[in-house]
Amino acid sequence: MLELQILDYRFQISEVVIDVASHASALKAHRQSLKNRERNRQYRSRLRNALRDIRTAVDGNNLTAAKTALKQTISLIDKMTTKGVIHRNAAGRYKGRLSARLASRSA
Repeated sequence: MLELQILDYRFQISEVVIDVASHASALKAHRQSLKNRERNRQYRSRLRNALRDIRTAVDGNNLTAAKTALKQTISLIDKMTTKGVIHRNAAGRYKGRLSARLASRSA
């Protein structure tokens, strides 16, 4: 039984791993998966916050702030799609719904 504690100070990952494969490539793959999971979690959190900010701006009739936030959020969604964090159809759905919501309020 192999017990390994992985600490990565860039992402504050601290996790005790039991029964991980003992060869070097499997250990490296496991370290990479932990870093990728943390980075993806941060991207999803940023997306949820951006979506919430746009929705509150549109619901509060603050259309100028909503339009600027929409550009930034679309850029974030596109980055997440190219990195593989979200699926391209989900990205299109997010962008379409946000644009439609903003267009319905501004009309």
